[in-house]
Amino acid sequence: MKLLTISPSPHIQSNESTQRIMLDVLIALVPAFIISILFFGLGALKVVLTAAIACVLFEALIQKFLLKTKIQVMDGSALLTGVLLAFNLPAGYPIWMTLVGSLVAVGIAKLSFGGLGQNPFNPALVGRVFLLISFPVATTLWPKPALLQLATDGTTGATILGLLKEGVSAGVPVSQILGTTGLTDLFMGQMGGSLGEISTLALLLGGVYLLYRRVITWHIPLSFLLSVFVLSGIFWMVNPEMYAPPFFHLVTGGVMLGALFMATDMVTSPMSNSGQILFGIGCGILTILIRVFGVYPEGVSFAILIMNAVVPLIDKFLKPKRYGR
Repeated sequence: MKLLTISPSPHIQSNESTQRIMLDVLIALVPAFIISILFFGLGALKVVLTAAIACVLFEALIQKFLLKTKIQVMDGSALLTGVLLAFNLPAGYPIWMTLVGSLVAVGIAKLSFGGLGQNPFNPALVGRVFLLISFPVATTLWPKPALLQLATDGTTGATILGLLKEGVSAGVPVSQILGTTGLTDLFMGQMGGSLGEISTLALLLGGVYLLYRRVITWHIPLSFLLSVFVLSGIFWMVNPEMYAPPFFHLVTGGVMLGALFMATDMVTSPMSNSGQILFGIGCGILTILIRVFGVYPEGVSFAILIMNAVVPLIDKFLKPKRYGR
């Protein structure tokens, strides 16, 4: 007679590993990285290399000498944090400020909570917001994109979102502010902004890859983008001379980067599908509210971090049923 064998969870196993998931996300970021090099030159490469190397070194040093635990930088999470932090910064950003942001990202936002899997907030966004609040001038000094430029520095100017915010505040109609700015140019990357967020096309290619690899699901990106589109569309229909059209909000700023790569972070997003949809909707609504009514022209980073704080409540009330109940 064979006895029933009872074993502890997990009962569902997969060939996926932390290293494989991190590698997939890094691969998905390659198109956006190539575009950043094409438009911003060596200034983009400098920021990415500085942030990536700094995050890996800081994590290794903190684990070895402060926490006195096993060094786990080989899982790739610190490298990914560095790349994502760099993608949220202007090309040519000062090296010492990049180092400070990297230390905050891995030292405070990640390791102080216990390391990978235990941090409640997205580390790269914490580093970015810290730099924005601490060094607002340098963090909002946007190089103007120029195809195939090699120089590490060039002319700077406000982002299209910044120009929109300033113009609307001064009573200038939206149609006059946007002028001949075409959605196609914005879609391809012809706009100032953080080095990793300028090309919607490149980010979408990476997002499709992540969906194909099943690293992410459609729930957060689609609900995020739809809520941005619907809410901005409502404002635009009410007064098109005061509010930008919905497609404009989708292809400018960090909406695509946030929806596909930042909000979908497994650690800081809800577990259930319904929870992820609610999370994405919250991110989209907050993004538009901050863009329209807030002090900052961009609201993606703040929106995601605010919703990160709400994740425990979402998981509590929208957790899936346990088997057998």
